[in-house]
Amino acid sequence: MSRSDSALRAAARIGPYFVWEPWDGTPGWRPLADLLDPGVVTDRVDVARRSLARMGGLEPDDIAERVVASIVFLGLASRLLSPPLAAAVAGDALPGARADRMFWRPVDGGPMPIAYRDLTAETCAGQDPATVAAVLTGTVVRGLAEPILEVFRDRFTLSPQVLWGNVASALGGATGMITDAEPALAARTAAVVGAMLELPPLRGTATLNRPDPARDRWFLVRRNCCLYYRIPGGGTCGDCVLTPEETRRRHWRSILAR
Repeated sequence: MSRSDSALRAAARIGPYFVWEPWDGTPGWRPLADLLDPGVVTDRVDVARRSLARMGGLEPDDIAERVVASIVFLGLASRLLSPPLAAAVAGDALPGARADRMFWRPVDGGPMPIAYRDLTAETCAGQDPATVAAVLTGTVVRGLAEPILEVFRDRFTLSPQVLWGNVASALGGATGMITDAEPALAARTAAVVGAMLELPPLRGTATLNRPDPARDRWFLVRRNCCLYYRIPGGGTCGDCVLTPEETRRRHWRSILAR
């Protein structure tokens, strides 16, 4: 088993958003580069729009296309960032993620399947968090997420602040899930993600907060919104800038009490 396979298997044990599977060449897989086609991402947003409308008892036209596009991109960012982050902290290796060696499969709901082939990896055991953060920023944030972000920005007229905030939110969600699954990894995960938030293009998008100094449990607060609240009945997310502070802290306390 290669170093990248081993590290990504360690990541996959955390949960479905952390799975990148080895590409097996079966029909249905599409090159990741297809997501740079405005027509393809429009189709994915249309699928999500119909699904959200059905779940909420709404008509698709009741939900603005650009709002759904923001949410779709947030989910996609989570699928692109969470596995390499977990591979670094749980598997002690940094997969050399390359868009030309990655694939995706369309689904109507749930985490979008992602596959890879022939990825190399470098060990990061013992490396300082800033070094790991710099590599992840270059390979995953810049290399994988940013080109797709630009397509969503242009096609759906979305603010770059919203879209980069979605990337930060994806990292915050991954931090919480890794911590809850593997508490021993909490401090290192938060240190790596905190360092990523200090680097362009994520600098200024969000902060990590540790409400209980005695607990290695960190929570991200973004400085903008993913627009989910614009869906009728949607409300705001726990990391949203629009969430009242007392509501946010009550949510944090409920998680810390588990």
